[in-house]
Amino acid sequence: MSARLSFLLPIFVSLSLAACGPKAPEGVDKAVLDAAINQAVGDPGTCVLIAEAGGRQVYRFGTHAVCGRKLPACAGEEVRTAGDVLKLVADGRQVDTASCASPSPGRRVAWAAGPIVGSTLVYAAVMEGPNTPPGIVVADKLQTAFRKAGLVEPAAPGT
Repeated sequence: MSARLSFLLPIFVSLSLAACGPKAPEGVDKAVLDAAINQAVGDPGTCVLIAEAGGRQVYRFGTHAVCGRKLPACAGEEVRTAGDVLKLVADGRQVDTASCASPSPGRRVAWAAGPIVGSTLVYAAVMEGPNTPPGIVVADKLQTAFRKAGLVEPAAPGT
């Protein structure tokens, strides 16, 4: 393989894979949403999925591997993925936050899911790591990130 081709191949593969994933909700700049989520809860062990209320996924923050990990549901012995939680929320379940120990020693798992306040979208998020905050904190930080990224209309003064 020529040097030029070996240089271009990784770039082509990266662009091809990026084109396969959900971009961002309509009217939202993906780079702005990525930056807002990264500032709020960014970590290599973070996954945030956003879907329309009917369940069609429109955004993913985090790799396929992170988002596809089966982690403790923090209730009983059940394990789940962020996609499993997104389906439940899209089907009408209310806000869900949970936190517990990870199967990996010294690490924690946090779940946050529910409607994105002020929009018709829903989200599911999971974090796993040594400094993972509680699920309720993740939920609060994400709602702020969603507002910063323009997913919701800011509240009118005095409301």
